[in-house]
Amino acid sequence: MTSKIAIQPPPLSPPSSDSDSDSGDTSHRHQHTDLSSTIFKSYLELTGYQSSPQHHDLIKIQSFLTSSRSGALSCLICLERIKPTDPTWSCSSRCYAVFHLLCIQSWALQCTNLAAARAASRAASINDDSLQWHCPKCRIEYPKSQTPKYYYCFCGKVDNPPHDPWVLPHSCGEICGRPLLHNCGHQCLLLCHPGPCPSCPKLVKTKCYCGATEDVRRCGFKDFSCNGICRKTLSCGTHKCGEICHDGDCSMCRRKGVYKCQCGKVELERECYERIFRCENPCKKLLSCGRHVCERGCHKDQCGECPLQGRRTCPCGKKVYEGIACDAVVPLCGGTCDKLLNCGIHRCPERCHKGRCDETCRLMVTKSCRCGSLRKQVPCYQDLTCERKCQQLRDCGRHACKRRCCDGDCPPCSEICDRRLRCRNHKCPAPCHRGPCAPCPIMVTISCSCGETHFEVPCGTESQQKPPKCRKPCRVAPLCRHASNLKSHRCHYGACPPCRLICDEDYPCGHKCNLKCHGPRPPALPEFTLKPKKKKLNREAEYTPGSSCPPCPELVWRSCVGHHVGAERMMICSKPAEFSCENLCGNPLPCGNHYCTKVCHALKGGSKSHGRGLGESCEECNLPCQKDRSPHCVHSCPLACHPGDCPPCKSLIKRSCHCGSMVHAFECLYYNSLTDKEQMTVRSCGGPCHRKLPYCTHLCPQTCHPGECPSADKCLKKVVVRCGCQTLKKEWVCQDVQVAYRNAGSDPQDVPKSRFGIGLLQCGSECLSKVKSSDTELQHRKPKVTETKESEVEKSLGKRRRRRERLQEDKKPSKLQSIVAAVKKVLLIVIILLSLIALAYFGYNGLLWLSDWMNEREIQRQRRRQPRI
Repeated sequence: MTSKIAIQPPPLSPPSSDSDSDSGDTSHRHQHTDLSSTIFKSYLELTGYQSSPQHHDLIKIQSFLTSSRSGALSCLICLERIKPTDPTWSCSSRCYAVFHLLCIQSWALQCTNLAAARAASRAASINDDSLQWHCPKCRIEYPKSQTPKYYYCFCGKVDNPPHDPWVLPHSCGEICGRPLLHNCGHQCLLLCHPGPCPSCPKLVKTKCYCGATEDVRRCGFKDFSCNGICRKTLSCGTHKCGEICHDGDCSMCRRKGVYKCQCGKVELERECYERIFRCENPCKKLLSCGRHVCERGCHKDQCGECPLQGRRTCPCGKKVYEGIACDAVVPLCGGTCDKLLNCGIHRCPERCHKGRCDETCRLMVTKSCRCGSLRKQVPCYQDLTCERKCQQLRDCGRHACKRRCCDGDCPPCSEICDRRLRCRNHKCPAPCHRGPCAPCPIMVTISCSCGETHFEVPCGTESQQKPPKCRKPCRVAPLCRHASNLKSHRCHYGACPPCRLICDEDYPCGHKCNLKCHGPRPPALPEFTLKPKKKKLNREAEYTPGSSCPPCPELVWRSCVGHHVGAERMMICSKPAEFSCENLCGNPLPCGNHYCTKVCHALKGGSKSHGRGLGESCEECNLPCQKDRSPHCVHSCPLACHPGDCPPCKSLIKRSCHCGSMVHAFECLYYNSLTDKEQMTVRSCGGPCHRKLPYCTHLCPQTCHPGECPSADKCLKKVVVRCGCQTLKKEWVCQDVQVAYRNAGSDPQDVPKSRFGIGLLQCGSECLSKVKSSDTELQHRKPKVTETKESEVEKSLGKRRRRRERLQEDKKPSKLQSIVAAVKKVLLIVIILLSLIALAYFGYNGLLWLSDWMNEREIQRQRRRQPRI
């Protein structure tokens, strides 16, 4: 123990069962039975309550032993596993946490250097004895001189203990021998172990708390209560304790009684421990002078002499008066008061006066503010501070002081560090600081499902730890359909392993599921579940535990939705069966005359359709009916294409009578069912023919008839015949007139109706005189030629042109008007430019102000959200 050597690198040795090696061959080579539960069973039974500190220490020792044996110890600083060959250091004050020796040395060096830098920044004297570092977990402070330098076993007896696979790692394998708690004089009998030593198990004679009962008990649990009445004399010296035998001092005496105050004027009912009290009335007893009364409060001793007797001074204390009566008023000396004011520098300038001097010194002095940037004359009582904000960084080195008129001694940073710790699960709750954050103090318990095997690891290392191995059978019953065929397995960490049997469940289609069992699995308890490691999946999982069977993967032949022959395909049984062969549908349409021209589709409501109500109807035939009607007619069927015969044609056809004076309307069916002779008969109007004869201007006198009018050249109508000048006239028979025209060599058909019969008679003497008189009348009837007024048109056009030119001359602006218009345009452009510049300037300043305001609000919100620690 006296000689210490530096740490040497550990020799290379093959991995043992307690190392971090993941090989499966060495894990069972040096395996031995875990007896920790048997050893601590009697200790845990003696502690009784689980909330007692002894029980907590025992659980901590057992957890340390289990984690050390299983290789689950982790360093809180680097969050790496502590291998059995790594030099370590453990905190022996409170938490007993184990760290790498190099890590704790680096941690202590950083803490002491940071403390030295803080002291140097404040110009304080630096002493190595005053520099301290703290444990990363329990924050117990150690002086710099206690920085670990050497590697010891847990009990501290062996320096640089060798690694032995049959001994607990970092242990010497000898009896611990450390002094037990409460300085009972005994030593720990366990083998060298991590964590605190258990309570002393030796048997000793001891008394209860009140001393009335003596019994033989374990030394670590020798303090006990006899459950009897204490009966110790209380502090009042009169009464005795009436509580059950208890630890520590007895409580105050609470017996009630009537007691007097110290002056004896007031009597009150009070508890015994408050029997001595003072009332709120002044004493008012007459002093020895016989003129004044005692102004002290309630008191027990004598009032004393009158304070106004004997030697007296004026209020300022400069002039002394001897032999003045106590009831006489001391005169003022008339000098300057000269008493020291509250500022401690100046004196009272007033004359000797009664009462206290003025508390505020109003003399004008030159003062400097705390930061030294402002020097000004102010009243002496007034403190001078400037508005300058300190820009010096605080101890954390991240945030500025920002305190107004700072004297240079900036306070510690009040912000929360809030940096993410190395565990990646929590953030640093400490005030903002320099250097690395303290490790996460939270310990995570890793336990099997039954809870018998467990150990604690630092937060953030749980995903890297191996689960504890428990030899007891698992208590969780399987939930899948193979529960009766599964073999029992050992207790484990996390969820139960999946069932490896074939599912073999029937599908509705008749096939069976050939995958591994994917029935429900018992869920893992949250407190016994680690965060899964992030691994890249090389392939997709075939199933999800706790889910129903996947769709049937068998291959079957499926026909297309149109059930066409030769269009079948091989498809997965569970896959939707609808597919189109891209051929034409070919189903007959409801009309019975055409076929569907759509692409292959499922028929709506078809019995063989797999569309489950999602089929599509064939197209509707929108073609017109193209059938021949019976009896035949020129009209087509007004209906769309339809099955069966067309309906009778009800269309109306118009046929004029033979003479053309009337139009008949017949139904097509009725008219076409008649013979040709019957059609000619029904078309006759029954009246006169009303057709003009071909050789004269008269109408046919016969009844309406088909064909040409008979005996057209034998018209017996009378016609008025005239001479060439139409003076002479006679009446002839029409057939005679036609004969006269033929005789004259002209065709009667070429004679106009207005000239029919004119010129057949020869003119006489009366016709010549009538011709001369008509010539003179024709000359008088000739119209006069109108004269054009070209001059007036030219004149009117000249006036309009002159008026237009005069208006254009009036509209031309003068030079003055053009100058004024130009000046107005320039002013308008200048005003627009100035307004744009002002808008940009004030808008930019407004954005800067808004940004500063939002930053201040964000800082206030963060301070409000993160409470100070």
